[in-house]
Amino acid sequence: MAHAEHSVTVDRPIEQVFAYLADEHNDPRWRSGVLEIERVSAQTGQGATIRQVMKGPGGRRIRGDYRITAYQPPRQFEFQVIAGPARPTGRFSLSEDSPGHTRLTFAMDAQPKGLMRLMEGMIAKQLKVEVAAIDRLKANVEQQPAAY
Repeated sequence: MAHAEHSVTVDRPIEQVFAYLADEHNDPRWRSGVLEIERVSAQTGQGATIRQVMKGPGGRRIRGDYRITAYQPPRQFEFQVIAGPARPTGRFSLSEDSPGHTRLTFAMDAQPKGLMRLMEGMIAKQLKVEVAAIDRLKANVEQQPAAY
């Protein structure tokens, strides 16, 4: 199984970090591989479905739609990719280090099946890139006024 995990401390309140993270329209601001994104279900939170188009190998556009599988503001957000060649799961965990300082951890796992198992090394490398993107999320949120 491919696994990647990365943590940062964001100098903002947990509610502000979660709100930024949970708004899929912010994804292209901190995830460089997102070309298009939109909510396709009327539902929000757990059970919501998001359509996204990602930059794939060689510049190809690939689908990476996902469904939110756990949604517990302001502490937890989990998803399952439901379209595309790799179908990882991901989870964001948030906790307060101290008032106004949020510890954010992003973890992803993928269990390639069939011929995709031959690409497990490449999938693991891409998962590391994805979870490291929370460094950009941290910078973006810290540029916003603090919402105390």
